[in-house]
Amino acid sequence: MAPVFDVAVLGAGPAGVTAAARASDLGARTALITHGLFGGMAANDGPVPVRTLAHAARLVRDARQLGRYGITGFDPQLDYRRVLARVREVVDDVRSSSFLLRQITSQGVELYQNTGGAQFVDARHIRTESGLTVAAEKFIVCTGGTSKTLPIPGFEFTSTHSDAWELTDIPDSMIVVGGGATGVQVASIFNAFGSRVSVFEVGAHILPTADSDVAAAVARGFRDTGVDIREAFGAIESFERTDAGVRMNYSGGSVEADLAVTAVGWAADVSGLQLDRAGIHVTPRGFIDVDQYLRTSTPTIFAAGDITGRALLASEAIRDGYVAADNAVAGPRTAAGPHLIPEGSFTDPEYASVGLTEASARASTRHVHCTTLEFARCTRPIIDGQTFGFCKLVIDADTAAVIGCHVVGDRAVDIVQVLSVALSAGMCRVDALARLAVSFPTYAEIVIHTAVLAAQQLGLDGGWRG
Repeated sequence: MAPVFDVAVLGAGPAGVTAAARASDLGARTALITHGLFGGMAANDGPVPVRTLAHAARLVRDARQLGRYGITGFDPQLDYRRVLARVREVVDDVRSSSFLLRQITSQGVELYQNTGGAQFVDARHIRTESGLTVAAEKFIVCTGGTSKTLPIPGFEFTSTHSDAWELTDIPDSMIVVGGGATGVQVASIFNAFGSRVSVFEVGAHILPTADSDVAAAVARGFRDTGVDIREAFGAIESFERTDAGVRMNYSGGSVEADLAVTAVGWAADVSGLQLDRAGIHVTPRGFIDVDQYLRTSTPTIFAAGDITGRALLASEAIRDGYVAADNAVAGPRTAAGPHLIPEGSFTDPEYASVGLTEASARASTRHVHCTTLEFARCTRPIIDGQTFGFCKLVIDADTAAVIGCHVVGDRAVDIVQVLSVALSAGMCRVDALARLAVSFPTYAEIVIHTAVLAAQQLGLDGGWRG
């Protein structure tokens, strides 16, 4: 007889683990069922291994300026197999040390790992490839996403970012198709490791959703380090296997490399779930359709994380998991409403943003003022020899409220967190931000000094710094 639970969560990534923890915390008898290992894509194939490789790439970059600081006698060489061994160590450590794993274990959550794919039998039952059948009053679907494919001849000869992380050797050359967050991350890492990388972006510029100044600066930084950036390149006609690797034929010509990695978007991982058996509707884009409480078209089934297509970030999946479980157990009381979402990537140069871009702010008919401060004018980047980049604040000139922040350069992701916290705490006015005390000399100062400059430009009192 199938075990029966109050809540069964499908998927043990950030959304699923958080959902299981919240449901059990509210007293629900909870099961957490995962295709593979605990941690899902984020721990095993996404942010954790990617950031570990990005850290290795940063160490390679930093090693190049040792002589500039009087440190000589070193000749570091990259051993990619050892890098991957370190990635596996980090993944294992993160998975085993997870406080949420300890929490759900202590709260009695039943964890089913390596079950294979799950599918709905009906709205109250699921069955997995391993033969497990589970019954539950409520389900929360958190099975994440998967890389999109393209209907192009020879597409089977391409690789995904997941394949790139599992290489045993660094390819001499690499084509990256797609200049979004995933594509530029792959390009940045393998460029640092010594590959000749070409990035092909069909749109007008890489990072198509980023502020235009951010996209332009990242492209310039990539080109300065040897990455070939081809924007608005036309259309791909086919891929071919060659003796050397893969050839991509496109409307403007052809290019050949040892490896072609496609990063053309992220799709909901709904294959095999048999959603129709549970009466679950999907959107035209193929994601599970949810309301503000993350309920699906079947009121007893909720969904959270990438599978909803709302915000394809691990941080948002965590938030979604909490909201979905809270509503599943306690009833519809917590809405997944709009809020500030900081995002960015550990590329070289690094970039990050929170709030509105300049273009989106101007499109909303606001009276917009923008202030940009170059890293080269700030103390900590000068000390570290990392002066490429800037901080840009987008400000509502009528209210002096900061409505966007965009950073390119070292520690960009950390810098943006300063503004995200400040705005979440209600410190919206640029002159109030200018008075915020931070340590010297730090990267956090950059956003404060940008606020001081903006306050001066707007004729506001910037405090003692002004």
